[in-house]
Amino acid sequence: MRIIRDFQFVDLPDRGASAAIGNFDGVHLGHQSVIDLARNVAPEAPLGVMTFEPHPREYFAAAAPPFRLMSREARTSRLAKLGVERLYELNFNTALAGLTPEQFARNVVSNGLGLAHVIVGADFCFGKGRAGKAEDLVQFGKDMGFGVTIAPLLQGSGATVSSTAIRQALSNGRPRDAAAMLGHWHRIEGQVIGGEQRGRELGFPTANMSIDGLHPPAFGVYAVLVDVLDGPHKGSYHGAASMGVRPMFGENRPNLETFIFDFSGDLYDATLSVGLVEYLRPEAKFDGLDALITQMDADCARARDILAKV
Repeated sequence: MRIIRDFQFVDLPDRGASAAIGNFDGVHLGHQSVIDLARNVAPEAPLGVMTFEPHPREYFAAAAPPFRLMSREARTSRLAKLGVERLYELNFNTALAGLTPEQFARNVVSNGLGLAHVIVGADFCFGKGRAGKAEDLVQFGKDMGFGVTIAPLLQGSGATVSSTAIRQALSNGRPRDAAAMLGHWHRIEGQVIGGEQRGRELGFPTANMSIDGLHPPAFGVYAVLVDVLDGPHKGSYHGAASMGVRPMFGENRPNLETFIFDFSGDLYDATLSVGLVEYLRPEAKFDGLDALITQMDADCARARDILAKV
């Protein structure tokens, strides 16, 4: 997959794509249906996705709480697995944000990227102040020479599949409901960082990962699927993970600590992808370390049973 970040400097082989446009946070089933339309409407063209970095919501409300379901790296990885050939990850800045709907269609879609066809959701808005609607893009396409398909919003279990609904499911400790909308387990991907090694001292060595910049799922303990993406221990494993602030040990920055079953080795600096399968219990402060260890044993036993059926 080729990544293009500047619409003003696009090589000829990267033009002429059929591209889905959106933020694609989570790459959920609704996003996947839009990408499939882009694939099928012009099968002779390179399959593309146009998205923005930073996310426009981050750009306009930088001080707001984290909301992203996945990092840009995780999104790129997921899109590549779906067969996307051209990722137009455009730099969202003052100049891009200030384009009128017509300027966006002409300068970015038509003249800049030279897209042959674009696919957008029925709720798509674009241009300064989100003034342009999907129907406006259809008319611009007719005037400027590119095709436009409007994808209907995908319904799941009677409700619209959306990143907002997925965030709510995760906040409520319902990772299976989130997975039903995503089409895959919700995963947190990142590099293993150094910790305080309390888990090792308790007999449960963990791989620690930051969740900075991501929407935090419900704090607590999860049964998880773990993919080590690089290094000598590359492979897939089962485990139990703690998400949160570790109340037994004072005030701490939220993170994800994963204990991988039947594993021995050094994972520092390795990249992990941790899939949340089932929420086991909330975070708790125990009377002492013995009580904590007893509960951790019970958590791991329950997680093993759950993951054996996945």
